[in-house]
Amino acid sequence: MAIPSRVHEYMMEHGLRYDVLSHPHSHSSMDTAHLARIPASSLAKSVVLEDDHGYLMAVLPSTQHVQLGILSRAMHRELRLASESELSELFGDCEAGAVPPLGAVYGMRMIVDESLADEDEIYFEAGDHEKIIQMSRSDFMTMMEMENAERMQFSGRQWRH
Repeated sequence: MAIPSRVHEYMMEHGLRYDVLSHPHSHSSMDTAHLARIPASSLAKSVVLEDDHGYLMAVLPSTQHVQLGILSRAMHRELRLASESELSELFGDCEAGAVPPLGAVYGMRMIVDESLADEDEIYFEAGDHEKIIQMSRSDFMTMMEMENAERMQFSGRQWRH
């Protein structure tokens, strides 16, 4: 599967600088980081949340998880994870679990975790499980500003066994 055309068009229209990197097929964000040989903390993942007011795309490092309570209180919303069926409907041009952090392209509000600003390079899923997009921190944060993404700390370290 190629990068979804609307993702490619959005990035080209806005003059965003990026590279596309290929890697063996992956099954999770941590697997993607390992197979692509990149730091997992530099891989931004998109988590889609919802409530009665609609969807919210939360973007954070793959090494972290969304602290729903903190985010819900900060946003004055009762957020929960969107279902798999909703995700396949919303992101029909992407493979399941390979959602690019481009809420505007998919008609949803975004929030980005502050901890991504600590990374020099940021990578994210390009719509499938064999390609990632690489951007400089500056270009990624410019993209987040163009997306009108709010910035705050809402993540916590994932449990590792």
